[in-house]
Amino acid sequence: MIQSRKGGVFLINKERATQFLQTLVQINSVNPPANELVVAHKIAEHCTSYGLEVDIQMIDDARANIIVRLLSNAKEKNASLVFSGHLDTVPVGDIPWDYGPFSAEIIDGKMYGRGTTDMKGGVAALLEAMIILKEKKIPLKGDLLFLGTAGEEVDCIGAKQAIETDIVKNAGAIIIAEPSSGEIFCAHKGVLWLEIETFGKTAHGSMPQNGINAITHMHKIISALQTYSFRAVEEHPLLGRPTLVISTIKGGVTTNVIPDYCAIRIDIRSTPLLSHQEIIEDIKGIIGEIQKTEHDFNAKIHVFHDLNSIDYSGSQALLAQLKAVKNELSNVTLLEKGVNYYTDGSVFSVATNAPIIIYGPGNENLAHQPNEHIEMNAFFDAIEFYSVFAERYLT
Repeated sequence: MIQSRKGGVFLINKERATQFLQTLVQINSVNPPANELVVAHKIAEHCTSYGLEVDIQMIDDARANIIVRLLSNAKEKNASLVFSGHLDTVPVGDIPWDYGPFSAEIIDGKMYGRGTTDMKGGVAALLEAMIILKEKKIPLKGDLLFLGTAGEEVDCIGAKQAIETDIVKNAGAIIIAEPSSGEIFCAHKGVLWLEIETFGKTAHGSMPQNGINAITHMHKIISALQTYSFRAVEEHPLLGRPTLVISTIKGGVTTNVIPDYCAIRIDIRSTPLLSHQEIIEDIKGIIGEIQKTEHDFNAKIHVFHDLNSIDYSGSQALLAQLKAVKNELSNVTLLEKGVNYYTDGSVFSVATNAPIIIYGPGNENLAHQPNEHIEMNAFFDAIEFYSVFAERYLT
């Protein structure tokens, strides 16, 4: 029970919020194939029953975004507040879980299941906050909108489609409920995923001189990457240094055949101090230097994911509002922070000047892990936070 700006009281319907979160977690929306449309329909059914307006934005036969609206009746509206979260999850993984990954069981105050933390817990909390404001009939001076996106875990396909609509373009601020352990993240790293391929020639394993070994050539690239230094060597104050990880490798035919193909994939996490194009040019330069000295060396580089970093630490007025609400509700003084993962915010940032802030109930360290879970008290606290902040921001 918390006091609203208008003197009323927000009552958290914990049973309703819990049941709705369980319903979302029990839907398998592992990406691929994701099937976000099933999640979108469940959200639409729930939200329309409480008087919110809903629009499902189709991507293909099984995939969709969803927009939920709590519209202002003001004659002259202020800028809207946009809540956002993605509807897909990562795969369950091969390690056995203690509880079913789609069971949504609650044990010792924790709900278990894939997506509880990343990020159906945040989605359910945002929507419950909208329902609370609807039930309280609080007169808003701007629209409160929820944008649920498809595909964030793989390629942000939903966010890329959503920026073609006015929901992002006309936002005054965007709150993304990715897991943040109740902290305020105002910056996150960008992501650059590269694939490098080397090409050779097969030959009998006993006669390597007749072939061209693509794996040996790839080894030279890997060795060079391990000593590569990014051009921007200084640390970002919130995000630290960029990172590069060689995360997959494949190649070879069988033991007694000289391999004619090898491929690696690289995960690079960048900061605002670093240009992705500069990184790509550097790696092309590494390949070019090897080609000068290595006979029959043939390599190609391919970009398959490229999202910029974001930093809204300069949005002091919004951050002050967020921190004030947090302090009032929890007696906690927060500092703005950055986080290493990326979000749909990278995509949104190219379509709007609105500040984008991450605040969610989940623990980011549990994302993508076996036995993923969310603390129910943190879930309820997030509902309170979103309710109070939205009311303060829009009145």
